[in-house]
Amino acid sequence: MISTLEMSTLDVSKLNPLLLVWYADRGRDLPWRRTRDPYQIWVSEIMLQQTQVKTVLPYFARWLTTFPTLDALASADSQDVLKSWEGLGYYARARNLHRSAQIIIEKFGGVFPKRYEDAMTLPGIGRTTAGGILSSAFGQALPIMDGNVKRVLARMIALDVPPNRAIDDLWQLSQQLVEYPNAKQASGRDFNQAFMDLGATLCTPKSPSCQDCPWMSQCKSYNLGIQHLRPMTEPKKVLPHKIIGVAVIWDQPGTRILIDKRKPEGMFGGLWEFPGGKLEARETIPECIFREIQEELGIEIAVEEALMSLDHTYSHFKVTLNVHHCRYVKGEPMTIECDEIKWVTLDELSQYPFPKANLHIIEALQKLGPRLDCN
Repeated sequence: MISTLEMSTLDVSKLNPLLLVWYADRGRDLPWRRTRDPYQIWVSEIMLQQTQVKTVLPYFARWLTTFPTLDALASADSQDVLKSWEGLGYYARARNLHRSAQIIIEKFGGVFPKRYEDAMTLPGIGRTTAGGILSSAFGQALPIMDGNVKRVLARMIALDVPPNRAIDDLWQLSQQLVEYPNAKQASGRDFNQAFMDLGATLCTPKSPSCQDCPWMSQCKSYNLGIQHLRPMTEPKKVLPHKIIGVAVIWDQPGTRILIDKRKPEGMFGGLWEFPGGKLEARETIPECIFREIQEELGIEIAVEEALMSLDHTYSHFKVTLNVHHCRYVKGEPMTIECDEIKWVTLDELSQYPFPKANLHIIEALQKLGPRLDCN
């Protein structure tokens, strides 16, 4: 826990104006900072959850071209929404944006709610996201606690436990900072943006640029010479590793491929994929693929040569996808463990939203072309 003494060592009356002066000169020029439109700001805040700015920038621009307004998003087809999000990861964010847009139409007259309590009722919006949206769009002095802010605060007070073990106190400190009144700050908009920029550009996880930091003189970690040792981290957990057999099932002419759409719930809900599943003990990859296709789709296939093997890491686990060409033999495909099934050509694959790892499979298939020799 952070003691009252530790918090009192930070002179908020100096920190707040120093940061704003630095931000006026060094703040990043980002597209969502050039607007007060709550819809655009909301989209940016959701995209920036666990995703770097450089990755978000092209997605943000394409999203606003496809869904320029909240009404356009609310009325869009869910598959179009997921396709626009394809490759950005954490697809629940896209589903939550879509559902929240519909709720805003239904409950708030199509206008993003200004009340913090109302914003917090929307799917995918937590305390930090609500604070970010409402401060940027409406100037409200609400605290935030993204990874950058958490790191800056932990260094400033030389926090001697991992930040998540003192999160309530860090929230309190963030609130004190954003609420501090002065002539240069009429709202929390610039302060919160400056706070995030400080962590993103100077107070970075490794090799912080302390000499350029407007808060250097009051940073306890810097003055103790331990800035490289803060924030403290939790021991890393070993990520589970799943071995997956994946089937690229060709029809008899060898020109179409069977894909299925996942059920709406779960990590990749609503996305399309090449069917397959987890390798069981004492099972070969071909045996795994043959079994999974019978269990998932109720059809018989012939598992043929390997197409590729690829590794992919998600936030909570790692996978190795072992992909094989397969030939459809008999049976009527059934939606036993999925929502929908389609036979599509190689060219048609690009019309459907797939998880990022599957995009590598599509790329490999497009290089090879149709299997016209399939019997």
